[in-house]
Amino acid sequence: MTLPDAAALAEAGLTLTIEGPLATVTLARPEVRNAQTPSMWRALAAIGAGLPGDVRVVVVRGAGASFSAGLDRTMLDPSRSGEGVETVADLLTMSDEQMSATIDDYQQGFTWLRDPRWVSIAAVQGYAVGAGFQLALSCDLRVVADDAQFCMKESALGLVPDLTGTKPLVEAVGYARALEICATARMVPADEAHAIGLALAVVPGDRLEQTVADLAGALTAPLAGAVRETKALLQSAVWADLDTQRRLEREAQGRRFREIAGG
Repeated sequence: MTLPDAAALAEAGLTLTIEGPLATVTLARPEVRNAQTPSMWRALAAIGAGLPGDVRVVVVRGAGASFSAGLDRTMLDPSRSGEGVETVADLLTMSDEQMSATIDDYQQGFTWLRDPRWVSIAAVQGYAVGAGFQLALSCDLRVVADDAQFCMKESALGLVPDLTGTKPLVEAVGYARALEICATARMVPADEAHAIGLALAVVPGDRLEQTVADLAGALTAPLAGAVRETKALLQSAVWADLDTQRRLEREAQGRRFREIAGG
C-alpha cells in the first residue's frame, strides 16, 4: 500500500517526514490543539500500512502547545462539521454491526504503532486528552515535557475509551490505577505520569525535541532484526505462559543467529 500524499495528509491534519530509518508523524492542527477527527484516524492507518520497510523508529508529535486535546467536538455535531464530512455522530445512524466495523477502522489508526517492525515514541507536550491520551498510549515509549497533562476524558462524556487505550494503560500502571484514571477523568500531570510508569522520561519543554532525537538514534543503533525480535518477545511476555515464552525466545534467537551468519 502506498503512503498518502502530502495534500491528503494535510487535509486530514497531519504531516509525515521520513529521514532514513526515522518517520515523524505530526498532528498539525495547532489552532484546535490538534483535535482529532475520523479522517485523521483513517490517514494514520494509511500511514501505518504504507511505511517503507526500512523505517525503524516512528515519532508521533503534536504541533504547537499541545500533543492533542482529543476528539474535535464538532465531530459530535454534524451541523457544525460541514457537508460530506465524516463525523463520530454518523455512528448513530448505523446498525450495531456497522458501528463496530467503523470503530474498528478508526482503531487501525492507533494499532499500527505497536507493530514490531518499528519502535514508536510519543513526544508529548501540553494536553494529551481522550483520543490524544490513547494515541500516546499506542506508542511503545512516551517522552513528555514537564507541562504535559494526561486525561482519559471519555467517562465525563458518558463514553468509554475505544481507541485501543485501555490495554496499554493497564499494562503501564496496573488495573486499579487505570480504573481510577479512567473513571474520574482527572488530569495526570507529567511528574505523576513518570512516577506511575506512563512516561519514560520528563524533560523541560525546550529539551523535548532533542531528547526524543537522542532516543531515536539510540534505538536505531543495534541491528534492526534484534530490536524487532526483542519488541515482539516483550509483547508476547504479557500474555504467554513460561513454556510458551521460552519457545518464542528460542525461535527468535535461532532466526537471529541465522541472519547474522548470513544463512
